[in-house]
Amino acid sequence: MNANRKPAAFRLDGAETDKNPKPAGKEKRAPRAIRDETAIQVSITEDASFDQEIAALDTPSEPPGSGRRIKIGAIFFGATGLFLSLAIGLWVEGIITDFFARAPWLGWLATGLAATAGLALFALFIRELLALLRLSSVETLRVRAADISSRGDLPGARRLVGDLVTFTRDNPSTARGRKVLSELQDDIIDAADLIGIAERELFSGLDQQAKDLVMQSAKRVSVVTAVSPRALIDVGFVLFEAGRLIRRISLHYGGRPGTLGFFKLIRDVAAHLAVTGSIAVGDSLIQQLVGHGLAAKLSARLGEGVVNGLMTVRIGIAAMETARPLPFKAVNRPGVSEFLSNLAGSAATKNEKE
Repeated sequence: MNANRKPAAFRLDGAETDKNPKPAGKEKRAPRAIRDETAIQVSITEDASFDQEIAALDTPSEPPGSGRRIKIGAIFFGATGLFLSLAIGLWVEGIITDFFARAPWLGWLATGLAATAGLALFALFIRELLALLRLSSVETLRVRAADISSRGDLPGARRLVGDLVTFTRDNPSTARGRKVLSELQDDIIDAADLIGIAERELFSGLDQQAKDLVMQSAKRVSVVTAVSPRALIDVGFVLFEAGRLIRRISLHYGGRPGTLGFFKLIRDVAAHLAVTGSIAVGDSLIQQLVGHGLAAKLSARLGEGVVNGLMTVRIGIAAMETARPLPFKAVNRPGVSEFLSNLAGSAATKNEKE
């Protein structure tokens, strides 16, 4: 035996060995989670069903009878209209029969008059329908212009300009603009620029004339309400002048409203005023008047006339935006401040004369 042998470790048979021996040449593996595919599938199925249940709870349930409900109001007005039509028909038939009983020529005369009245009523209906379609085409052109400008659709812009030229061909004020557009339409390659040129060439002159109409109407309202002795007269004249101004502006832009179309136009102007907000008659208006150095010159009555005139101006601007076939983009939108100096100046002149 060698007494100088270095100490060494020996494995004895039957001794406990390492239960998880490390493989030779490999580093220790980092711990990781073991995925159970069965559990994953089960959890996915459970989550999907849970989401469906939540979606079913979040979906608002329709109230009872909210599907195809029978509208009692529509039935009432429809039945009433048919009943009145039958009653009028029987009334006319009875009158014509009585005239025939008296004399045949009276019966034929009554028949001819009834037929004439029926044809006139039908023609009136057609005219009102065409007026409504004309107003609808104005709104359609305005919506198309905004959509084409946002999308940059050049073919659509050229078709729109063609429709605008056709729409304004009966107005002699647009003759020069229509000629310019016919010469330049093929040279413009940007949709927004083409619509902007059409707006300036076709509607710049019309806008100025419409402003003159608004200014004249506002001056009339300002003078009449300043000298009228009764508040009821003020209200009546303001309503009358506002209605006439709305009709004149619509005719000026080519709308041609009839009776039903006029009421629809009033509703649209009122809705536009509700959206944009009416003028503030208060401290802001007083500050504007003081800024023009006219507060000391205006009496209380003339001040009320100026306020009513500015209300008429606001209605006129809303009517311009409603009746105009194109929205204000290339041309500046008119504002109340453009009319304020003229109204206040005329009121001050009126006060000095008195």
